[in-house]
Amino acid sequence: MKLTSTLAVSAALCALTHSATAAEAPPDYRFQVERLIEGIPQPMGLALAPDGRIFFNEYGGKLKIYHPKTRAIVVAGELKIFKDQENGFLGFALDPKFSENGWIYCLYSPPGFDGQNLSRFTMQGDTLDLASEKLLLQYDEQRQQCCHHGGTVAFAPDGCLLWSAGDNTHPHADSNGYGPLDERPGREPWDAQKSSANTMSLAGKVCRIRPKPDGTYEIPAGNLFPPGTPKTRPEIYAMGCRNPWRMSVDAQTGYVYWGEVGPDANDDGPRGPRGYDEINQAKKAGNFGWPYFIANNLPYADYDYATKKLGPLFEPLLPINESVNNTGIRALPPATPAFLYWPYRKPDKWTEFGEGGRTACAGPVFHWKPEFEKTNGFPKHFDNCLLFWDWERPFIKWARLDEKSDLVGLEPFTGAVVASRAATPLASGATKIKRPVFAVFGGDGQLYLMDYGEAWGANGDSQLLKISYVSGNLPPVAKVQPDFLAVSDAPDGEKKLSAKDSRDPDGGALTFNWTLQPGGKPLGTTAEIPVTIKEPGNYVAEVRVTDAQGASSTARTRLNVGNRAPKVTFLEPKDGATYTPGQPIKYRLAISDPEDGESSAKPDELGARTLVTGAFRRDDGKEEPLDPGITRMKQSDCFNCHAAEQKIVGPSLVEIATKYRGQSGALELLTKKIREGGSGVWGPVPMLPHPQLTDDEITIMLRWMLALEPGKGGPALLRGLAGEVTTPNPGKPEPGGFVLEATYTDLGRAPAGELSGRAILTLRPR
Repeated sequence: MKLTSTLAVSAALCALTHSATAAEAPPDYRFQVERLIEGIPQPMGLALAPDGRIFFNEYGGKLKIYHPKTRAIVVAGELKIFKDQENGFLGFALDPKFSENGWIYCLYSPPGFDGQNLSRFTMQGDTLDLASEKLLLQYDEQRQQCCHHGGTVAFAPDGCLLWSAGDNTHPHADSNGYGPLDERPGREPWDAQKSSANTMSLAGKVCRIRPKPDGTYEIPAGNLFPPGTPKTRPEIYAMGCRNPWRMSVDAQTGYVYWGEVGPDANDDGPRGPRGYDEINQAKKAGNFGWPYFIANNLPYADYDYATKKLGPLFEPLLPINESVNNTGIRALPPATPAFLYWPYRKPDKWTEFGEGGRTACAGPVFHWKPEFEKTNGFPKHFDNCLLFWDWERPFIKWARLDEKSDLVGLEPFTGAVVASRAATPLASGATKIKRPVFAVFGGDGQLYLMDYGEAWGANGDSQLLKISYVSGNLPPVAKVQPDFLAVSDAPDGEKKLSAKDSRDPDGGALTFNWTLQPGGKPLGTTAEIPVTIKEPGNYVAEVRVTDAQGASSTARTRLNVGNRAPKVTFLEPKDGATYTPGQPIKYRLAISDPEDGESSAKPDELGARTLVTGAFRRDDGKEEPLDPGITRMKQSDCFNCHAAEQKIVGPSLVEIATKYRGQSGALELLTKKIREGGSGVWGPVPMLPHPQLTDDEITIMLRWMLALEPGKGGPALLRGLAGEVTTPNPGKPEPGGFVLEATYTDLGRAPAGELSGRAILTLRPR
């Protein structure tokens, strides 16, 4: 996997917002990217231990340790957690004196208690001693409805421990993407006034305590409410948060930054502003507005969900919480506007953030040291800059801060590492990540960046990257071809691996050393080597390329031994044929797999594992972006049983949309059906349950599906060896060719894993 997307900010903008122009930025070729780990199931956070070990946690409950010298990954321990409604192992932090006491603080969702635990454990070497748990505190959260739990844990330079907690409020239903203020009986999960705006709740907050050696804690000076203030929790540092999922603390100033995942309204309306995501900065304790304000304190209107009566706009200088679900004080502190903010589309400010989905994340502030020039740390150019990104869109950027930590301007990250989920490779050769999820600078100034991968579940394309900057002699650039190789144990010709495209940026001769992982078996010392592995399985061939000064870099390629890749062929239509917008396109496929057999003999078996997709390709060669709902449905198994306008196993998506469109409570009803499964509405064939999907994911899919209308087409995503697709958006000017892609994934040949084959053709508009 590799990383970025449209991270570019124009040189003109940089010149306006900062004295250093893009031309003066450090050159991309001096940034070096090393992929440390791949295939991490749902990584959440990471921390660097003083002895060099890298700790990281997985949402499902595991704490793991990566040893850089041996590349070994150790499971340190697994917490017992409640995993529904976005609960899980949310985050952790190592004690500032970790090398002395081995203490680690974990924020997780325990079974049997409706809320979150913040506990201290002790590490015994590479083992998390579960019996050593000391529960610092628990805080309540409702578990009737999804979502938002925040989850970053971090220490400030003064030894205080901070953690972020989401508003624990259902984001949809009658709020329509505006401020959720439902005060009707039994609707507490839809009212963020019970949490974010409630001074007696730790949900919807950034909290701050000072841990004590005995496993208790004290309240530091400077929190929002001094101890003893009636109807308040003294642990609160920042209130009025929606979902502060990714948070960081400036290691020098102690200022707190977090990405606020915002609400979903597309447009401004009588009830208030459209949705925005935010990057917030807290130089001191404060109220950051939710659910009464968003962005730069744009106010929502009070709203009576029972009578549908619209009330006055909330006042940022004196927000009042009069909800029946409020157990705290009524008059709240003044609201603090966001540091940065952006909507789904057509931003009025900071247009370089672009358009699309939103999940704002705040990373670390970089502070340069002179010794970084010897340790390959980041350059002085980025001193006192906040690294932040959007997990969904995606992008990665710097916010340059002045000596008071006020915003000076925005700059690109680096073209050597980019955030993008586009299928097309990056022509520049930049490393691409799909969803940056956590980042931290090491003591040497190098950046460790975790990539979550494509979808919400466990991803094979997740990875941990180490990014450095070389001021002196540049190590060689190691490249290996092909990036994947299926090595059959049958005599079907000689296979070769090549590193001949590797180069030394400073010029000079290179030496090569190939090894086979796991095990480190030597394979050869030339630029090209033959591959003669006979034992079936999945392997990695690694080549270390070294220059005359002894600097080196590595490249790897995956090897599948014992399973041969399938071949996919379009029998109909032919590449370059014409199509008529809005009219059906018939397709027929042939699959040939050395292990699974031929589709002519097993049409049902092979057809079930064949996915056909279609998308417009504009005249510039780029495919039209898919709606986030389509993307999530494609990542799930929805299109195994449903097509846009055709009945497969279940009804067409247009039929479902027609039945439920406009019905009160349709979103909640369908969400429950998708999560729990069911049968009898459309026939005897049951729909399987989908407990792995969150309510947020299901809602995004349903919003797209319920907007489908008969005769207006839909996405071309089908299963099977034959069928018809209709180009979407008939009547619009054709954006270019229509691309059909067919993919067949075989069953693997144990111990060798699955392989996919695909065929692509482009049709021309008539």
